Amino acid sequence: MRRRVAWMFCLLLVGMTVGCVNPQGAKMKPMSADTDFDIVILNGRVMDPETKFDAIRNVGVKDGVIGLITPREIKGKETIDATGLVVAPGFIDGHQHCLEPYAYRLMVRDGRTTIMDLEVGAPGNQVADFYSRIEGNTPLNLGVSVAHEFARAEVLDGFKDWKYLHTPDAVASRVKQGWSETRPTLAQGNEILAIIDEGLRQGGIGIGSTVGYMRDGVSSREIFELQRLGGYYGRQIGMHFRFTPGNDVEEVLGIQEMLANSAALGSPGIAFHFNNPGYAMVHELMLRMREKGYNVWGEVYPYHAGSTALNAVFLEPEVWVETLGNTYEETLMDVATGEFYTRESREEMLKKEPTRLVVIFKMPEKAILDWIKMPGVAIGSDGMPMIPDEGLTWETPYEELPNVHPRFSGSFAKVFRMVRENNIPLMQAVSMSSYNYAKPLGDMGLKAMQLRGRMQEGMVADITMFNPETITDNATYETGTLPSSGIPHVIVNGILVMKDEVPLKRFDAGQAIRFEPLEQGKFQPLDADHWTRAFYVLPKDIGGSSNLGCCDFEKPREQKH
Repeated sequence: MRRRVAWMFCLLLVGMTVGCVNPQGAKMKPMSADTDFDIVILNGRVMDPETKFDAIRNVGVKDGVIGLITPREIKGKETIDATGLVVAPGFIDGHQHCLEPYAYRLMVRDGRTTIMDLEVGAPGNQVADFYSRIEGNTPLNLGVSVAHEFARAEVLDGFKDWKYLHTPDAVASRVKQGWSETRPTLAQGNEILAIIDEGLRQGGIGIGSTVGYMRDGVSSREIFELQRLGGYYGRQIGMHFRFTPGNDVEEVLGIQEMLANSAALGSPGIAFHFNNPGYAMVHELMLRMREKGYNVWGEVYPYHAGSTALNAVFLEPEVWVETLGNTYEETLMDVATGEFYTRESREEMLKKEPTRLVVIFKMPEKAILDWIKMPGVAIGSDGMPMIPDEGLTWETPYEELPNVHPRFSGSFAKVFRMVRENNIPLMQAVSMSSYNYAKPLGDMGLKAMQLRGRMQEGMVADITMFNPETITDNATYETGTLPSSGIPHVIVNGILVMKDEVPLKRFDAGQAIRFEPLEQGKFQPLDADHWTRAFYVLPKDIGGSSNLGCCDFEKPREQKH
């Protein structure tokens, strides 16, 4: 019965009357135990977070999809004995800032099959170039949002030469601080929005805004217009919030800015790394909004310390020390040396290397258990790039990689280890690692995520197999590049990319996670007169109504609940 239901879902999903499709769009026939599969996975504990299915089954993979889940005997070209292993949807990391080849092995070792940078992302005019570069050149699925920060740096600082799709390489742009401190004029605001619109037109997954690094320069109106623009496309904004890090009042207020806009505009939103003071209230807010049909969700990483650049605005003494009551000697650690800063040593290093990576200890370690018990919350690593990164490749030995925050290498395995050690249901960890990112992205129309994050027939064969008794993170703050263990096999789009904990150099396995490019963008330049006509009482309106709808603003399309 379950198999028939799965195939009916597949038929409805693609709008066909017979068969299903593989990830490349080719028609497929429903498969039986007699099918000659590409890969068969035998005797594994299959866990599907959407249906809560949990049983020992055999899995047949063919042409990039899960063709059959059955108790019957099946055969194929390659056989994996999964006795004692959980067979789960491939882990989805929506918050990884390092999309470079030297990171791929560590990502696979941690069970990740998809990594996306949805918090920062790519410059608006480089989204298509990014996807062109990765086509047929990655063992993982990759995707990006469109960067608010980069658009501001281009318009306000004239900086366009991004070497990588992450902030710390942009040392030249840090000489000027327009990107973070300047309130744009209306004309500049239109330029910023037009750049972001171009990235959305090229297929960017949504908008990424690190407004917490730009809190002085970004107005509430600018954030609202970003979310309005995302709403035109039905795509999310993902935010590092205005007052992150802050206290329990500031953190909640910063996230409420996005949530209120989402409610007013009907546009989706991601609360990035809301594992800060006030997290319990933020979680309740999002749960209640989802109950009312709003597509808003959040993610956490399972560490009580974060990582950022030394020159982050919130690490200035007047914020970090005087307002929040921290001391550098106890909270601010250099990633490379493991030593803690003083106020004086921080000032000295800022002159030499302003974007040097640091770890900031900001929460009690016991809070991690709260975070991983929250239903509907996803795991995102917030993995930062390795600095310096010259000469690093797929083959670079783990021990020769520059040190990073351990979340880069161990976020997903750590969740499963903590679930095991604290008697938390295993299905909760499976959901957090896959379905809880795939479901809301799929609901906003991202087809690639409608077919991932699930162990069901007809779904894309992104599969992670792990031993629930031994899966462990090994990365530490002292050595952040130690690979996770207890995850022997990983499949991406039906291709085996790790066998017996040995990553395989299958750079033909990964796919682009994106929207299809559009011929035209959707942005309409802002005009103060239009706003006045829409939201002020006009002299001709004797009755006193606000005359809403008189202007030619395009309204965001209705959100799909």
